[in-house]
Amino acid sequence: MSAAFNQDSTESKKQVPTNSNGYDPSTFLHESDITITKELQTLLDQATITFKENQTNKTWYGRCIFLSWYCSLGDCTFCFRSTQKHQIKHAKNSRRSMGSVLLEALFCKIFNWRIEFLTGGYGMMPDTELVEFVKTVSEVYGEKIWLNIGVIPKKRRDKLQPYVKGICASMETLHPELHKKVCPSKPIAPYDNMFQEITDNNEAFKKSIAVIVGMGDQINDMHYLFNFIEKHNLDRITLYALKPIKGGMFQTAPTPELYIEWLARIRIKFPNLEIIAGTNLRRSEEVKYLIQAGANAITKFPATKQFATKKAELLTSQIKDEKRDFISNLTTLKDINFEEEISKLTITKEYKEQMIEKLPNYLKTFLNPKDKDPKYQE
Repeated sequence: MSAAFNQDSTESKKQVPTNSNGYDPSTFLHESDITITKELQTLLDQATITFKENQTNKTWYGRCIFLSWYCSLGDCTFCFRSTQKHQIKHAKNSRRSMGSVLLEALFCKIFNWRIEFLTGGYGMMPDTELVEFVKTVSEVYGEKIWLNIGVIPKKRRDKLQPYVKGICASMETLHPELHKKVCPSKPIAPYDNMFQEITDNNEAFKKSIAVIVGMGDQINDMHYLFNFIEKHNLDRITLYALKPIKGGMFQTAPTPELYIEWLARIRIKFPNLEIIAGTNLRRSEEVKYLIQAGANAITKFPATKQFATKKAELLTSQIKDEKRDFISNLTTLKDINFEEEISKLTITKEYKEQMIEKLPNYLKTFLNPKDKDPKYQE
């Protein structure tokens, strides 16, 4: 990545030596592929101590629930929408059904997953329909939820407030010049202003951001992120490792060592911050070290598609081996009558029918787990 993005700062830090070639995201990463140097281990030890002194021992799986694949911007260079905009031109055709969205919310309730947030691109649906989705998901889940749909104007926030506990902003990177390059139509300022307005108005929303490691920010650039967290007194942050898309600007993902280092440095700097660490199926064996680095929870593992697989079992054991109380279930399909659970919900008959219609496809996957990693295929 261009040296233009490797600027010194007053909070300059020496980066732990790591593999500068990046990680090939088309391959499966295994725990034995991860090299923890003496320097990185020192950081991990400090992060672990910081976590234990300031956080509870509970760890959970967070489920991001997409409402639509559409985005009216569609030009963030790391995002799949930047290469598929011609395929998802019309917002209505890219929207998920209410039935499938509500089923995921019900799974979150039954399996003790937390809804990381409801999300979707800019312009995906009118306010009336958005409020209906958010309201109904909140009813199924049984509590207020987080929302991540871009900059939300005050009038829209007021409509959503009865059902939303917090607002997450996908900032991707806080480096001002890099942000202009990777998110040309999504500037930082409107998000900055939204959070400031929420604070000034004393609105009852928690605040969070999502950030991606691997797009060019260096360790010396972390001060941009730190300053934003401090300025807005954020409650939470979701951290992802870049997952390059076919035809996109980026070809390699950050090494697990670099991703782990970012997470550890954030934990050490912000002992009381809730940190959600994203992973994916191919790199999920890094979870052991994400927990050591101070993550409160894990997200982005494809739980509905990989439920009860050996990979899901390994992820669960990695968390428990770190002496965490992992409260979510990714592996055991209990004796649950899903249709009965749906019938108990206080939602419309039409929505219940949509959920029951979608249910067999999910159950088929749950009952027939198939590992994609060749290492675990029988």
